[in-house]
Amino acid sequence: MKTVDELIRLLTDRGGVVRSVVVVESGFSRRTVETAQRAGLITRPRRGWLAAKDAEKTVVTAARLGVVLTCRTQVGLLGLWVHDRSGAPHFAAPHNAAVRIPFEARVHRGRPIVPRHPDSLVDPIENVLAYIAECEPFERALATWESALNRSLVTLEALRGYSWKPAARRVLDHAVPFSDAGLETYLRARLQWLRLSIRVQIWIAGHRVDTLLGDRLVIQIDGAHHVGAQRSEDIRHDAELRLMGYHVMRVSYTQVMFDWPLVQDLIMRAVAQGLHRAD
Repeated sequence: MKTVDELIRLLTDRGGVVRSVVVVESGFSRRTVETAQRAGLITRPRRGWLAAKDAEKTVVTAARLGVVLTCRTQVGLLGLWVHDRSGAPHFAAPHNAAVRIPFEARVHRGRPIVPRHPDSLVDPIENVLAYIAECEPFERALATWESALNRSLVTLEALRGYSWKPAARRVLDHAVPFSDAGLETYLRARLQWLRLSIRVQIWIAGHRVDTLLGDRLVIQIDGAHHVGAQRSEDIRHDAELRLMGYHVMRVSYTQVMFDWPLVQDLIMRAVAQGLHRAD
């Protein structure tokens, strides 16, 4: 007979929350399940579901309510870029499902891009991105899409094969897989009007640079990590870039997020002086 430890391992391997029928089909007896429940190792969030005691709380909530995690909530669990992680959770449910949620939440309905398996409590990434495109402003949605592309959760080739609504189609038309962080996406999207070559996360002198505008203007965005040894290495790399004929401009996360007019003005003046050109 399979043991309680094996039961907990099954639940953990499948995301922490599974249907009871999956447990039965995997060879676990009712006695084993009841033993685990009495020991406080598992719970029953809803009839037909079992959850490990340390399962992700939002996933347990989805099972209890009969919904699926999607949009910004699932983006956060995947560790992708999202502009703001605060706010009400986002769930998905069939358009005709009678779902009652006793707290503030956003429930997405309608036909999904990719069908949802009845055992799943989290939306496929394509559905998540579709809802992000509807929920978030273009720039923020683009940053999340590019984060998913950069993490290889999806590919541009695969995404082009689906039928998207207009908002998602617009995001797809602008998305590239190279942005390592949302700020690089913001920078690229905000500078496209200059009609200059904008390349992100390219290697120069043995290190990646955040953005190369034209042929010679390097724009680096400093985050919280820009301290200590990392800062010293960045200073050294900046000096090497200058010796190679590049012009380096460093801006902070705070400036890009909250003082964009200043950043844009600096870049415009650099372009006006021709600092982006090779000659």
